[in-house]
Amino acid sequence: MNDKYTTSAFDRSSREANKVGVIGLGYVGLPLAMACVRKGLQVIGIEVDERKLQLLKDGKSYIQDIDDDELEAAVGSGRLVPTSDYGQLTEASGIIICVPTPLTEEHTPDVSFITNACMCLRAYLQPNQLVVVESTTYPGTTRELVQPLLEQSGLKAGADFHLAYSPERIDPGNHSYPVEDVPKLVSGITPRCLERVTELYGCIFRHVVPVSSTDIAEAAKLLENSFRLINISFINEFAKLCDELRLNIWEVIEAASTKPYGFMPFQPGPGIGGHCIPVDPLYLQWTARRSGAESRFIELSHDTNETMPQYMVNRIIRLLGPDRTLSGSSILLIGIAYKKNIADMRESSALPLIKLLQQAGAEVKYYDPYVPSVRIGASVMHSVELTDEVLSGAGCVVIHTDHGGLPIERIVAKAAALYDARNATRGMQGAGKLERFGDGTRAGVQ
Repeated sequence: MNDKYTTSAFDRSSREANKVGVIGLGYVGLPLAMACVRKGLQVIGIEVDERKLQLLKDGKSYIQDIDDDELEAAVGSGRLVPTSDYGQLTEASGIIICVPTPLTEEHTPDVSFITNACMCLRAYLQPNQLVVVESTTYPGTTRELVQPLLEQSGLKAGADFHLAYSPERIDPGNHSYPVEDVPKLVSGITPRCLERVTELYGCIFRHVVPVSSTDIAEAAKLLENSFRLINISFINEFAKLCDELRLNIWEVIEAASTKPYGFMPFQPGPGIGGHCIPVDPLYLQWTARRSGAESRFIELSHDTNETMPQYMVNRIIRLLGPDRTLSGSSILLIGIAYKKNIADMRESSALPLIKLLQQAGAEVKYYDPYVPSVRIGASVMHSVELTDEVLSGAGCVVIHTDHGGLPIERIVAKAAALYDARNATRGMQGAGKLERFGDGTRAGVQ
């Protein structure tokens, strides 16, 4: 056994007390499962995707933040048991639901994954078990949806089993804040439920923060991500304004950041991606409308974010000049993940950007060291090799995601036209045309 695994304080009197179940081993569930393993808990991991399940059994990680060696050690030692069999959860003292909560085509909450997980779980729910929902969702979900579904087992929440909510705070690719070090909000539908989830999570996380109700915890997560959506959308709008005023947004942000209070810097870019920030605020917006209220800030911020890919297309057209059009032009995107140094493509602004460019008749290629291939509609694109010939042969090169280790100087030197959406080329001058989002430059004017 790896000696970094320690005995958990959650183990009170039985072997079962030291077992937890994690339903959904994706970007949230797998890092949480491994955090549990590192604290000495045995994890029964439920994953219904057969491809992912086989990779887990083989000790192969599909999550960038989880190392293959650590995963293989956890599976090999029996600390992590990957399975699609919900029946194995009867042995767990705590069960944590970490399934996706996307949006429908109408931009309303899609809670089908939570519903399906609860319907599968209720047949195996045991007296005195703790069930924790971590999936981001609208206020009231734990009480209004999860509780009635699980009580169809014949067990009553708060009396026969314990029900809690704790919003996930996973930030893919962020190595400054390990999962265990991020303060963990916890809540329960009864005081005893809150005690149970506090006890469990106190063994996993360094700081546990109890709140008064599951609705409060659900709303807190939506506030966190709505705050980011609104501020990033605002700084993107400000960057557009700076473009028109020939001002450098990056210098403006640095100047404002010297104020020691009352200001928090946000960075502009080609759009907001990831599963959380573009999606979660719309759960809050839906809740507001359901209650007869509205959230104008969220609606405006969402609309602003949605315009960013078209704004980038317009800037690329301007950079190409009056004698050239997108139709027939070769466009090379550098980086297509939603943020730097990760492979996560969820809600990446590169996807609508590619579609818009293709619809305009452009021949689009991309290079991303983290994303070897990506599906765009019915077709699959593959990352090209970033050779000098590929760079110089493109009508326009677009830096969409500023991954660490990119050969920025070579890109600047070889590109005939370069649009930098991330300010990765700050202070540089290229042999060809060069524009940067938000710094007020025009092609050929540095």
